[in-house]
Amino acid sequence: MAYLREEKQAVEIDLPLDDVWTIIQKALTSLKWNIEQIDSAKHHIEAKTESHFMSYSSILLIDAVPMDENKTKVMVVAETPGTAITMMFDFGRAGRRRIDLFLIELIEQLK
Repeated sequence: MAYLREEKQAVEIDLPLDDVWTIIQKALTSLKWNIEQIDSAKHHIEAKTESHFMSYSSILLIDAVPMDENKTKVMVVAETPGTAITMMFDFGRAGRRRIDLFLIELIEQLK
């Protein structure tokens, strides 16, 4: 039996929305994750990660929202399908690890 596990994370970045939007795309390119859909007007991206041994690929839903002219909130949701077998081996942490990888790469791109 398969099911979908969802993990969420939000961070605030002290940069304008346009700068953060560019950095998000660079981070995904650096990770070599496929951008499946992009809506530049709504600042929304749907990206697909790679699958690994005993874990399916995740879909990352990334939204950037301006807090004010110099601060942006980035919200990331990872949706990872799984079965009882795959979840037993990775304890359902694939989505959380992929969010963390994305945020680490986002920070690296900020430097």
